Amino acid sequence: MDNLVYKRRYLILSVLVLAPFMGNLDSSIVNVALPVMARNLGVQISAIQWVVTSYILTLAALVLIFGRIADRVGKRKVFTSGFLIFGLGSLLCALSKNFSFLILSRVLQATGSAMFMSSSQGIVAEVFPPNERGKAMGLNGSAVAIGAMIGPPLGGILVGTFAWQSIFLINLPIAAMAFIAGISLVPRDEKRSGENVARFDIHGSVVFVLSIVAVFASLLSSDTLGLDSPLVWGGLVAGLIGTVVFVWMERRSTNPMIDLSCFSNRLFTVSIICAALTFACMCSLTIIHPFYLQYALGLKPETAGLLMLAIPVAQCLVAPLSGSLADRLGAEPITVAGLVVMCMGLLLMSTLTVASPWILIIAWTVVVSVGSSIFQSPNTSLIMGLSTRERLGITGSINAESRNIGMVTGIALSVALLYNRMSAAAGYRVSGYVDGRPEFFIYGMRIVYLAAAGLCVLGIILTLARLHERGSGR
Repeated sequence: MDNLVYKRRYLILSVLVLAPFMGNLDSSIVNVALPVMARNLGVQISAIQWVVTSYILTLAALVLIFGRIADRVGKRKVFTSGFLIFGLGSLLCALSKNFSFLILSRVLQATGSAMFMSSSQGIVAEVFPPNERGKAMGLNGSAVAIGAMIGPPLGGILVGTFAWQSIFLINLPIAAMAFIAGISLVPRDEKRSGENVARFDIHGSVVFVLSIVAVFASLLSSDTLGLDSPLVWGGLVAGLIGTVVFVWMERRSTNPMIDLSCFSNRLFTVSIICAALTFACMCSLTIIHPFYLQYALGLKPETAGLLMLAIPVAQCLVAPLSGSLADRLGAEPITVAGLVVMCMGLLLMSTLTVASPWILIIAWTVVVSVGSSIFQSPNTSLIMGLSTRERLGITGSINAESRNIGMVTGIALSVALLYNRMSAAAGYRVSGYVDGRPEFFIYGMRIVYLAAAGLCVLGIILTLARLHERGSGR
């Protein structure tokens, strides 16, 4: 590593963390403005959800592609250009006069986000030595939590004081600052012979995008269409067939978008699977908990929002500590500890009722968040440490994609399971909260959290089996 880069590594990190900060700030700030946007643009609530869905779909479809591009043309170029495109998309969102133009602008904005999100982790791994990588990834995780924490209250203030367009205009100075700082501070990539952008796997990329959009669109539509909808199952089947075709193409390609040989490493594969599982578990909490607070307990939205702050605050404080601990003790035992704590927290969450005191609600939420934070930083450091320098971009993108898959799957399955169990308790089909019958919701919520705890147990078993296998020398 260049001596100047090493000396400036934390200054460089201060630029790199703007990527997860902006990504999560934009995701969380938009939700607050959706009702106002629907009213001003003259669309229904069901339609305005595409402001969020289009962003998620674009990010999921493109993050792996830009990770591969970053390894070829340079992570610095992709990182800095991403902020330019993100800023342009944000400006166009603010200038949107109709719903269709807003959705197209969100797609452009998400394209920029996919660019800087796909390259930031690779640059972190390149700039920091292995014995400091966990701490750096922990600080990166804190930026994720801070973005999620600031988004809702900032969005409420901006929409209430100005107009919904202001939530996009706030991105412009941050994106400009990140672009300038990135050009000035982020080190240039080393030139490698034989790298040719023209040889990029176009056919594999197209099949991948179509497959991931089909799967994610189906999962994201399942809460409104129902898991028994032919459209949902048709999309899932089409997406899964496309995924099989994509794998077949990549194995035969001389220049694949993803070198599938990385998954032959059991440590890498298990770490990626566990990352997806933990994000699925966290999303089951973040999607169900607000309904518990506002519907079952009858709390006002602002009060519920304050209680929900326990999640990002815990993540912000714990992520750097777990990363530093992993640097000293090794990442693998720390990831197991995180999964165990998270599982305990979800089991405790399943005991909540309408009579539960606030202190227990906050405490059990914090336990889940702490477990997630203990796991994420070491696991990310572990994944990036298994990559060669030439594959850091695509490796970081695979990790980011596991997060997207976990989040979308967690949201879709937790909502579907919640309504299924509520329907079983009620004795008829339920597709929302039943007024005056909180016990239906509590029963469904309990099953969701127990199922999430089961996913954590699966992650623990996979990790322990991998540790045992390595310890026995096999």
